[in-house]
Amino acid sequence: MGIMSKILSGGESHTTEDYVELDLDDFDTARGEAGMSVRIASIGGKQDVVAIKDAVYDGNLVIADITRHTTSDSTMEHIVDDLRQVADEVDGDIVQKGDDQIIIAPTGVTIAREKLS
Repeated sequence: MGIMSKILSGGESHTTEDYVELDLDDFDTARGEAGMSVRIASIGGKQDVVAIKDAVYDGNLVIADITRHTTSDSTMEHIVDDLRQVADEVDGDIVQKGDDQIIIAPTGVTIAREKLS
């Protein structure tokens, strides 16, 4: 009986001899360095935009909390314009999620506008 038939045969009972214990020390489990990080920010004022811009220029995705502002606030309009410019400069993407978050993506990342479910 081959390995696949053993795996796919659901009716057979198995004993401990059917299994092999793996020693994780035998495997390389080190994680490589990630190319992108997801950063969380809170926008209280225009001064907070600098750190967000730097993060996006460094290739990170930023989720920014904007609950301290209304979307019709003129300061918020300037902030969104600044962040939209950054997304355009790095060929990234930007989207506002409701009235509470802005998501800014770096180069090569697009943000889907439709929900999964």
